[in-house]
Amino acid sequence: MSDILVPQGQWEADQEAALSNWLYGDGETVQEGVTVAEIMVEKTSFDIPAPASGTLAISVAEDEIVVPGQVVGSVQ
Repeated sequence: MSDILVPQGQWEADQEAALSNWLYGDGETVQEGVTVAEIMVEKTSFDIPAPASGTLAISVAEDEIVVPGQVVGSVQ
């Protein structure tokens, strides 16, 4: 199992970030390196790539506030 983490160091720590969109559904197969989710920070979006190939397991819903380094899902 590989955790999907919110990227670190791409925006200022005091800025609020939200998981804006999952591009794949829970249980879908994803390939390593493809974008599986997007984070929105003050009208700027950041991609979250799959850390491995396998089945996506989502643990954070769209529009939830997230912090750098937070686990938002996994690939099994």
